[in-house]
Amino acid sequence: MSSNEYQVTGMTCGHCEMSIREEVVKIAGVEGIQVSAQTGKLVVTGSDAVDDAQVLAAVDEAGYSAVRVR
Repeated sequence: MSSNEYQVTGMTCGHCEMSIREEVVKIAGVEGIQVSAQTGKLVVTGSDAVDDAQVLAAVDEAGYSAVRVR
C-alpha cells in the first residue's frame, strides 16, 4: 500500500473537499482519499505507487493548488 500526502491551498469548506475528491478518484490505482479543508491536507493511497503528476493535475482541475509533502 502506497500513501502520498499533499498540502492543498485554497480549500475552505466541505464543498472544496468534495470537488478535490471527485477529481482524484478518477485516477487509476487510487483506493483511498482523505481530504481536510481544516488542515489543508490531502492523503491519497493506492495498492501501487500513485503518480504525483496525476494527483497534482486533478487538484488543479478542481480549482486548487497542491504540493507533495510526504
